[in-house]
Amino acid sequence: MTTEKTTKRKNFFSQNKFIILFLLVFAFIAFYPLPYYITSPGDARVLDPIINVEGGDEDTGVFMLTTVSVGTANIPQYIWAKLSDYREVIPADQIRGEDETDEEYNQRQLQMMEDSQHAATIVAFQEAGKKVDIEYHGVYVTGIMSGMPAEKKLKVGDKIIAVDRNPVMETKKLLDTLAPKKAGDSVDLTILRGDKKMNVNLNIEEFPKKYIQDQGPKAGLGITSPVADVSIVTDPKVKIDTSQIGGPSAGLMFTLEIMDQLTPEDLTHGKKIAGTGTMDLQKNVGPIGGIQQKIVAADEAGAEIFFAPVDGENYSDAVKAQKDIGSKMKIVPVKTLNDALDYLKKL
Repeated sequence: MTTEKTTKRKNFFSQNKFIILFLLVFAFIAFYPLPYYITSPGDARVLDPIINVEGGDEDTGVFMLTTVSVGTANIPQYIWAKLSDYREVIPADQIRGEDETDEEYNQRQLQMMEDSQHAATIVAFQEAGKKVDIEYHGVYVTGIMSGMPAEKKLKVGDKIIAVDRNPVMETKKLLDTLAPKKAGDSVDLTILRGDKKMNVNLNIEEFPKKYIQDQGPKAGLGITSPVADVSIVTDPKVKIDTSQIGGPSAGLMFTLEIMDQLTPEDLTHGKKIAGTGTMDLQKNVGPIGGIQQKIVAADEAGAEIFFAPVDGENYSDAVKAQKDIGSKMKIVPVKTLNDALDYLKKL
């Protein structure tokens, strides 16, 4: 009897070993991570439910921010992306820093989104002639280059409050202070790490060739994407709820939505208006990534107008995607906030 059961068990495994092998191979193919990210069209989100200006004006049209979906790649996703027009395969080191964890990357994106909200709020209130009080508390380290001095002594999340004992509370002031320094110069940073205040001494070093751009600095500490810690008090109050949306690219659309709620006129003129682009305190609209995928997202959401940054290849790429998918959406090039406002006045 025992021999018969043993024989049946052996036959079962013999007959099913190919199925088991197939499942193991399938699991490996499906879940083995590759050193790539896949980006694809995200969505176009109406900003009225996301941004609330106390006592704000309601209008018939809408402004929308556009997003790109980003995820780590496995083998099937990699193949699918290579065969798709609006899915892109990007090496991991172009998304995350060489030694940056997913958690650090996500935190950096959320900090950049917060910085974008602050800039949009300040610009919108100033443009609308409303009261806004601004206080800067230092500059966060949100990224560190591998092999540079900052890697050894700084951590993501550190907040720089002084350079060579001189207070530095804004991103521009930090960059302007470090810009004249040359390789070999010593820099003394005062930082806050959690509740602990400490001084850190570093030497300026030349950047590795892979980090040097044609017009960019040739030496530095290796701090990337610094973001100011800002507190803003406005009258009326503004609440922005972006959940887990990260990055700075919604700055222009945030600014327009806040202005639309602050002012009595309907900036949308009843239109569905999407767009993208960063916003700085000088009202400049900066270039972003993934604009062709954002065009797809905006078109699927029924947008009639799309604001695209002029700088870089954003506008030409947006027009190319719009024609490629047969969209009737109007692509409007903008370099500054005033460009967008001038266009809206003519609707």
